[in-house]
Amino acid sequence: MDNSVVNTEAYSRLVKLYDNGVFTEIDSFAKSKNGDTEVVAGFGYVNGAPCYAFSQNVEVNNGAITVAQCAKLKKIYDMAVKTGYPVIGIYDSNGVMLTEGFEALSAYGEIVKASTSISGVVPQISVIAGACLGTSALIANMADVVVAVKDADFYISCPSDTTVEESARAGVVDIVADDIDSAISSAKSIIAMLPENNISIAPVLDFSAPDTVPCVGADAKEIVDAIADAGSVIEIKENYGSNLITALATVNGTTVGFVAFDGNAICPKCAYKAEAIIKLCDAYNLPIITIANADGVIKDNEAQTLVAATKLTSAYATATCPKISLITGQSIGTAYIILAGKGANADLTLAWDNAVTSPLDVDSAVAFLYNDRLSAGEDRATLEAEYKDTIGSAFSAAACGAVDDIFAAADTRSKIIAALEMLYSKRETTIARKHSVK
Repeated sequence: MDNSVVNTEAYSRLVKLYDNGVFTEIDSFAKSKNGDTEVVAGFGYVNGAPCYAFSQNVEVNNGAITVAQCAKLKKIYDMAVKTGYPVIGIYDSNGVMLTEGFEALSAYGEIVKASTSISGVVPQISVIAGACLGTSALIANMADVVVAVKDADFYISCPSDTTVEESARAGVVDIVADDIDSAISSAKSIIAMLPENNISIAPVLDFSAPDTVPCVGADAKEIVDAIADAGSVIEIKENYGSNLITALATVNGTTVGFVAFDGNAICPKCAYKAEAIIKLCDAYNLPIITIANADGVIKDNEAQTLVAATKLTSAYATATCPKISLITGQSIGTAYIILAGKGANADLTLAWDNAVTSPLDVDSAVAFLYNDRLSAGEDRATLEAEYKDTIGSAFSAAACGAVDDIFAAADTRSKIIAALEMLYSKRETTIARKHSVK
């Protein structure tokens, strides 16, 4: 083995990634026309899971993308297709080797095609360690999860002053890491939770029960932490769409995705954020647990809200993985249809015993249903409480089959575990088609 490669930062990053630092290097003697190697690639185990990985070598020609580098990366993707194992890419390159001209650009296109061909087939994780510019940024962003070191450069148009933090706030970067070690650690944690491919079953991991119990009035994060196994929650797009939490976690050792709304109206950012985790979970048949606590949809940015809500509705309705919706506070109007409606998406709709479900917001419903009583001088707050306890209660929804089970907040984890066990073997076929249009 070429010691000049072993002693590089690119090689050491793969050592940090793989269990015990052991991996089999792939195409270790492949060189560019000038005799250099701008990328290290290999196969090994990451937290016990088989995985391919590559690490761009910024110490050689600034990690420039060459025909030889593309050929090595193409082999990684081809092997992933044949064996059904995930791919982790560590990006650190200042762009294409200009002296190779259109030959390099054509080879770049092969990588774009290879990456898209395995999207949703095997998990892909991108780790942005340094510079990831232009087409490299495009390829990196095709991965299922993008982890970026906070001082990295990650943008498609050069030059740019866009920071990783700004990209995270825009929903591009899924996880921001302080340094390369924590970025690699995040990638290792995620890959351990995902199945090897779209026809494999996710591993069952060791776990311990959470220290807290869900309670009425808890926020979305507290509810997720009280349902998930202790220490297992990995937030995705934490800095984007502040009205909800999306995360991968385990419940009783089984990997699930969480979409947890905090009681506010659904906004476009929230819809796009939720859509992303739903598609990820559906691709690998991971159960989705939705905390359906949302006060309808926002009433401004009408056109953008409609587009975003349509995409979210389509993502839920077309997903065939197990889907459990839990109404913890209120599920109002369109939000109920999108997040908790059994006709459109949920296999099971559950609710806390204090939950409110309503086709209209409570204020409008009271104005419509109790107009005569309001005109007669009855107190609005009293009528709103009456509405929540009667027509708008989860028990009314359960009476017509819209809610499957109602229970106290403290019983949530045991109820979710039972629901996951019931839906474990779910199989759902759909009409043959290439893909949905919206």
